[in-house]
Amino acid sequence: MRCQQFSIKETLSDPFGGFVSLDARLTVYLVENTPEIDASRLHPMVLICPGGGYTMTSDREAEPVALAFLAQGIHAAVLRYTVSPNGYFPAQLFEAARAVEIIRAHAEEWYCNTEQVVLCGFSAGGHLAASYATLWDHGFLSGALGCCAEMLRPDGAILCYPAITTDAFAHRNSFEALLGKRAGDVELLRLISAEKQVGRGTPPMFIWHTFADETVPVENALKMADALVEHRIPVELHIFPKGGHGLSLCDERTTAVPAGLQRDCAIWIDMAVRWIWEL
Repeated sequence: MRCQQFSIKETLSDPFGGFVSLDARLTVYLVENTPEIDASRLHPMVLICPGGGYTMTSDREAEPVALAFLAQGIHAAVLRYTVSPNGYFPAQLFEAARAVEIIRAHAEEWYCNTEQVVLCGFSAGGHLAASYATLWDHGFLSGALGCCAEMLRPDGAILCYPAITTDAFAHRNSFEALLGKRAGDVELLRLISAEKQVGRGTPPMFIWHTFADETVPVENALKMADALVEHRIPVELHIFPKGGHGLSLCDERTTAVPAGLQRDCAIWIDMAVRWIWEL
């Protein structure tokens, strides 16, 4: 394994008014090729967006998840994006875009398959991944970052118990933290309601949630899946009957309390890995 870190720090023009400051950290975990197998083998890349209600980025949904993908021959990167009160929307969206641009710019050096660049987000990080997947081709992103839209293209998104909608079933705390003083802006609320932004450029998605989640209702995943089906975009959806919120890998690697284990859901990572390889 090889590890590299990047700092994403810059000030950009905010298309919604004023300026936005980026202050994110990107940690990249790379599978090392070997001539004993295939020195030029290409690997998918998963960009992980941990959850935390836009007030933190969870350690449990960061490096342990990256290492799980790495063990399956998949490069991984963890984005520690800006959270409240240090910054608000659209800083997180710009940081995700810059992270994707970094990955694509290093694709040849890292032996990264440029047709398998996938976001993986948990809870509020799932909202970030879903928002990015539905807004990446809107001109304001490439315009602000000064790059071509193709450099920002995601090939897929894995949404783990994601916050999606700003309507009924919304996780209000996440969106208040994301928007700050603009939390009552109707137009922004519609823009960040990911199921309403699905369009021609939205990539295929893998979504999983639990029916028993009392923090982010399962309807969030269902709304996103419905929107994808309506637009004829491939989606794989798994709803597990048991389990609360924030399960991450669902085993000892990410659970401090044995009583909180939900092994029935732990198969999601293997299913997601298979899904990535088949993109």
